[in-house]
Formats: sequence, C-alpha cells, structure tokens
Amino acid sequence: MMAPSILGSQIRTLPVRRITVDDPNRWLAAGWRDFRRAPLLSLGYGALFVIAGYAIVFGLYNVGLASLVPTAIAGFFLVAPILAVGLYEISRRFERGEQPSFADTVGAIRRNPGGLSGIGLVLILCLAAWLQIALLIFMLFFHQAPPSLDHFFYDILTARDALPFLLVGTAIGYVIASLVFAISAVSIPMLLDRDVPLLVAVATSVVAVRENWLVMLGWAATIVLLVGIGLATFFVGLIVTLPLVAYATWHAYRGIVE
Repeated sequence: MMAPSILGSQIRTLPVRRITVDDPNRWLAAGWRDFRRAPLLSLGYGALFVIAGYAIVFGLYNVGLASLVPTAIAGFFLVAPILAVGLYEISRRFERGEQPSFADTVGAIRRNPGGLSGIGLVLILCLAAWLQIALLIFMLFFHQAPPSLDHFFYDILTARDALPFLLVGTAIGYVIASLVFAISAVSIPMLLDRDVPLLVAVATSVVAVRENWLVMLGWAATIVLLVGIGLATFFVGLIVTLPLVAYATWHAYRGIVE
C-alpha cells in the first residue's frame, strides 16, 4: 500500500489489516495480561508519570502560571504516546518470551534513536502549538490571560462568550488531537519494533487509522477515557491506566500492521 507525500512522490507503507469492533477489547485484555505479568515494573513506570505531573503543576504554580494547568493537562494527551516507549518495550519483550527489566524500558529508545527522537520532536511541537493557540484563544475571547485557577471553570462557563469560546477551543483541540492520533496510533510501537524510516511509520499509521476509521475513533475515545480517569484523580490513577493503555497500544499495533 502506498500513501501520497509532498511533491507528488510516494511514501511506502507497510500493509495494514482491517479490524473489527471487538479488537479494542482484545487489545485491552492483552494489555491487562502484560500489566499482571509485570505489576511492580508497570506501577513503578506509572508512578514516574504521577511524579512528573505533580512537578509540572507545582512548577506552574511557582511561576504564577497556575491558570495554565488545565491546558497543560489537556496537552498531556499529545505527548503521552512517546513517553510510553518504555512500556511498549515491556510488551515487546514479553511477546519474544523475554523477561523485561527497568533498564530495558529506559534504554528502549536506543533501538531506533533517530525515528523515535523524530516522532517525539513532532509531538512536542504539537504540544507547543496547542499551548500557544490556547493562549491566543483566551486573549481573543477574554482580552487577557487565562482566569485564575481558583475560579477557572466558573469564570469560563459564566462568561458572555462562553459558548463560542468552548466551541472554538474544542474544535481546534479536536483537530490537533486527531492529527496526533493519526500519526502516532501505531507509528511509535512500529519504530521500536522495526527498522523503518520515520516517514514510513507515520504514513502507515495514517493509513491504518484511515482504513479503520470507525473502530479507531472508538479506540481513541477509549484511550481518552482511561487516561482521563487517571488525570481526574489528580494523576494517581495514571499509575494503572497509563501502563494499561500503553500495553494495549502495543497489541493494537501488532494487530493492525502486518
């Protein structure tokens, strides 16, 4: 299968399978099995994300940017796929009949440093774009910096322009999130697993989402729900939900890409 690229040339893509609505359940079940096979490693990796989340929130408070916490939390979804590389490595090693260690997760990026660093940079740029756009939207509708975090949701929902603000913000956030999901749904596990160029991995991911758009839409919603539960518990739930989603994402890649 081929995907069009800039300048009219073609980017080779790996073959992708058609999936069914039952497949996401199988991915989650397989992910949960991986979690249970390495509970301490999974919980430890998840705990690192919780600590990082607290550090970010504390840092924003300290520099007087606490109002950016909700925006930063939303942006977490954009970079989470690359942050989970170590967890993908755990599933990869289980699949090969090996017992993973924490050192394996830390060194996972060495399997394809160029490709993984490249997609990581793309996701960081998407996060930076989202943060900048979010600030511009606040300035457009409120003519000032975001409201104080203490009254953030009340001020937003009771503002005169609340409805257009929410519509514009949601629409732009959806576009950015959809783009990130399309390019990263299977590309990052693929870059970890195979010696393929970054553009091939990204193009294959886009094709996989396009060819299975309805099921993948449901899968994306499931990811948002599980990670959202973790975030809603002030990051504590991420100890479980993030490893589970990461393991399931690995199995999604293995189920979709031939």
